[in-house]
Amino acid sequence: MSKLLLLGDEAIAQAALDAGLSGIYAYPGTPSTEIMEYIQRSKQAAEGNVHRIWSTNEKTALETAIGMSYAGKRSIVCMKHVGLNVAADPFMNLSITGTNGGLVILIADDPSMHSSQNEQDSRFFAKFAMIPCFEPSNQQEAYDMTYKAFDFSEKHRVPVMLRVTTRLAHSRAGVTRKEVRSQNEISLHPNPKQFILLPGNARVFYKEALAKQPKLNEESENSSFNQYFDGKDKSLGIIASGIALNYVKENFVNKEIPYPILKITQYPLPVKKIEKLFNDCEKILVVEEGYPIIEEQLKGLLDKSGKIKGRLDGTLPRDGELNPNIVAKALDMPIKEGPAVPSLVVPRPPALCKGCPHIDSYLALNEVMESYGKGRVFSDIGCYTLGALPPYHAIYSTVDMGASITMAKGAAIAGLVPAVAVIGDSTFTHSGMTSLLDAVYSKTPITVLILDNDTTGMTGGQDSHAFGRLASICKGLGVEEEHIRQLKPLRNFHEENVKVIREEVEYQGVSVIILERECIQTLSRRMRKLKTKTK
Repeated sequence: MSKLLLLGDEAIAQAALDAGLSGIYAYPGTPSTEIMEYIQRSKQAAEGNVHRIWSTNEKTALETAIGMSYAGKRSIVCMKHVGLNVAADPFMNLSITGTNGGLVILIADDPSMHSSQNEQDSRFFAKFAMIPCFEPSNQQEAYDMTYKAFDFSEKHRVPVMLRVTTRLAHSRAGVTRKEVRSQNEISLHPNPKQFILLPGNARVFYKEALAKQPKLNEESENSSFNQYFDGKDKSLGIIASGIALNYVKENFVNKEIPYPILKITQYPLPVKKIEKLFNDCEKILVVEEGYPIIEEQLKGLLDKSGKIKGRLDGTLPRDGELNPNIVAKALDMPIKEGPAVPSLVVPRPPALCKGCPHIDSYLALNEVMESYGKGRVFSDIGCYTLGALPPYHAIYSTVDMGASITMAKGAAIAGLVPAVAVIGDSTFTHSGMTSLLDAVYSKTPITVLILDNDTTGMTGGQDSHAFGRLASICKGLGVEEEHIRQLKPLRNFHEENVKVIREEVEYQGVSVIILERECIQTLSRRMRKLKTKTK
């Protein structure tokens, strides 16, 4: 088959297409975004009529994919690690219903928090739900695992988690493709009750899920993805999972690794292989990207032997990404220092783009809030989060998607009035609508600023589900029509915008101000395309 130079994300996307994919469902979030974008651009996907439209949030994405699996077809769901928190309800229940058509759940974790609020490790969710997890160590394995995961899902009627991290998702390598398979025909599960989780059914299905565990363990023990490489020096044995294997290998360039190594990229853990390494070697170093999941399971609560080393005992740092130098230190090997960074290279914090509409929104908001003091503006996840930085210092919270409105509501109920929420158009449809409904129902005096730049700006300019609908959505949720105000965030309208924002902040009820102007980046791209077409 053909060989392509692909990002890890793109390798996963191409594998899903080659495996007979019928639908991909996702909400954009770095580092998983490129999977959907690759399939949206794909001629192969277009010819196969693969469904490839962004979902409103991760929960709706997973639920739609479950519906496609119910109908017997193959689907993949893609999200970043914090998105799995949003999708946790269907995710946990899916482990009980099982699947029909193959269903792969791609989770992209972000150790070191390059673009995230936390470092959570999604392997915990897989263990929690008792479902198999594949964790590729390179781009070829990402392709191969994705391709296999659909067959694995259908063989055992279970969802399969595919866990990658930022470095693998966003680095390139040559990938050899496999045979392109046809999409599944529609077919229903042989048990018509399988997706009805009434307690009586759920108790039966839970026992079935438990009964599958020995088979899943056997698959891991015999998997070609989990490999034991023997070594002459038994003073140390190394367990390396996923991309962490590469950090070990990079310290032995053009050398034979003297220690036995167990590569783990498929879970549940291959206990027999681990037991062999443990018995053969004097000490064990566990090198894993993320939380010390493998290490914790090996140590247990009462192990005091000191034989197992890793993130828990400080041999490797407890937080952040690994790299070859960190692993070298754990191996008592010399660290390779690169050239010093020139003094003229000064770290520069991120900033709102020149001409960004959020700038004018914050300038107006700051002028209004100046008389009330600091700490009254709650924000959300998006480009506008940069309003926390100089020179604006306009916002005082960023916790999770949709939290701005409900945090403002809680603060207002506590007596911090006025309280203002700032949320983007895409984040509003992701998880802000239910928060607004809560505020309307309780008649809490808050002012919600929806910064509508007509796109999902922070993740690359994907279409916003809210486009042209925000005012009608807010009206439908019960906000009084006279307190749904629509403004244009431009410097020419500054005085008018300040006046309107002040009026609504003073209003003792729920008010929504929609500040609408297209993102400067998507506008620039759109204008370039128009120029290209007219030439």
